[in-house]
Amino acid sequence: MTDRSTLDLSSRDPDWWRQAVVYQIYPRSFADADGDGLGDLRGITRRLGHLAALGVDALWLSPFYPSELADGGYDVADPRGVDPRLGTLDDFDALVAEAHRLGLKVIVDIVPNHSSHRHAWFQEALDAGPGSAARDRYVFRDGRGERGELPPTDWQSVFGGSAWKRVPDGQWYLHLFAPEQPDLNWENQEIRADHRTTLRFWADRGVDGFRVDVAHALVKDLSEPLRDLGAPELSGEEALTAMPPGTHPFYDRDDVHEIYRDWRKILDAYRPPRMAVAEAWVPGARRALYARPDELGQAFNFEYLQARWDAQELKQVITESLATARAAGASATWVLSNHDVVRHASRLTLPPGTDLNAWLLAGGHAPAVDEAAGLRRARAATLLMLALPGSAYVYQGEELGLPEVADLPTEVLQDPIWEQTGHVRKGRDGCRVPLPWTTTGPSYGFGPGGAWLPQPAGFAAYAVEAQDGVEGSTLELYRTALRLRRKLLDGEELTWADDVPQGVLRFDRCEGWRCVANLSGAAVEMPAGEVLLSSADLEDGWLGPDTTVWLGR
Repeated sequence: MTDRSTLDLSSRDPDWWRQAVVYQIYPRSFADADGDGLGDLRGITRRLGHLAALGVDALWLSPFYPSELADGGYDVADPRGVDPRLGTLDDFDALVAEAHRLGLKVIVDIVPNHSSHRHAWFQEALDAGPGSAARDRYVFRDGRGERGELPPTDWQSVFGGSAWKRVPDGQWYLHLFAPEQPDLNWENQEIRADHRTTLRFWADRGVDGFRVDVAHALVKDLSEPLRDLGAPELSGEEALTAMPPGTHPFYDRDDVHEIYRDWRKILDAYRPPRMAVAEAWVPGARRALYARPDELGQAFNFEYLQARWDAQELKQVITESLATARAAGASATWVLSNHDVVRHASRLTLPPGTDLNAWLLAGGHAPAVDEAAGLRRARAATLLMLALPGSAYVYQGEELGLPEVADLPTEVLQDPIWEQTGHVRKGRDGCRVPLPWTTTGPSYGFGPGGAWLPQPAGFAAYAVEAQDGVEGSTLELYRTALRLRRKLLDGEELTWADDVPQGVLRFDRCEGWRCVANLSGAAVEMPAGEVLLSSADLEDGWLGPDTTVWLGR
């Protein structure tokens, strides 16, 4: 383990994260070193040169902890261990050392809202029985009805169905996600102390930052009697706009910020301080609270991810996001895809209002997606995002232009959403299909054997091998964009141009360059300036539809 006092990080700039490009790795789908079909830490370490050549600043590892994969690794049995199928702590240390040698920071996922039902504490709680100190680490309650046969409240799980599960002795426990993910009781001081230990454990091993899963759900109103919501839909994040801020019984409660102020003291004790970013599905003004300097410092901007491919809507979201970040003293964050959503190379080209779940259930054929058109729009969206001030989070495979694998057969699905909703929601497996590295082989270079989810034959054309060094490829577009971005970004301001055609976004950066994005269906005349980079070919000074260009002045 690395000695905290002598740690030599690749950079001691405490604000490195404010304008960073962070590459998200879903470990089970990135690279497989041992041939068991599941990605692992040694596979990641062997492929870190790809990230260095790409030009990102940091990598974020989704959970690699011991887990039965009831929720893709977010059901954590030991938050200070490594799943044996993915490697060992020595493998983790080797990964961090190699990343730092290459100038890459390392961010890891922290999952504080819940544990796995296989966690030693939850097993102890089951054995200890009602009223025990072990059960107080979780949220156990007696049921309603004459014999306690009804759940304690009408709260619903994010994955569908009741958020309560009954145990053999008759009590019920809360699980806002899968039944295999019992919620922790953050009123219990032992829970708080254990998470402080976890933060220090990984920071001492050289980790540069933390992504905090479901950051807005830790604190619940557990005062008796527990209150019903009155309608199932009020269990979702959309309920936050239907209730006064901070009053939902289990989302975005004001008391949660005390936890993050405590964490910030720990993170600031390191040199340089460790960064953190919140996954908080809350409205913008509330999101700013998590990003305050004395809390986590940054929060994901899901309004941008959810925005339509529409110039007016995007301009409003960008403007509000920058203002929200500025008010918090943070930098803005931008993301187009992640492990929970349909990949943007497919999503952005679907007609407005498309029901994404229905589209997935139809295998991606209703409506059909033009992959070439989707890739063109995804490339334009990428250059627009990378021109914005703040941090950009890139999901593995988007640098290859990967589309969603919407036609996975139902018999191979792994996401618990599929079973828990009674086969009503297909889930998130389509964006988690293992990456293609080569154009041939049993898993296109993902590993020496097969892959835990089947890869379509079309993945060969998207492989790293197929795009490396090929002028105009999506991989080379990312490499060039990130190289230019390092030279161009200096400051966190932009100035919108108003005299633009309908459907066009144009903004100037204070460093003397500008971005022009044509989101309309017709070509428009480009403003004057040296073309630094374009997402598609330009013709005679005209910017085609679904094209973004960077111009020097």
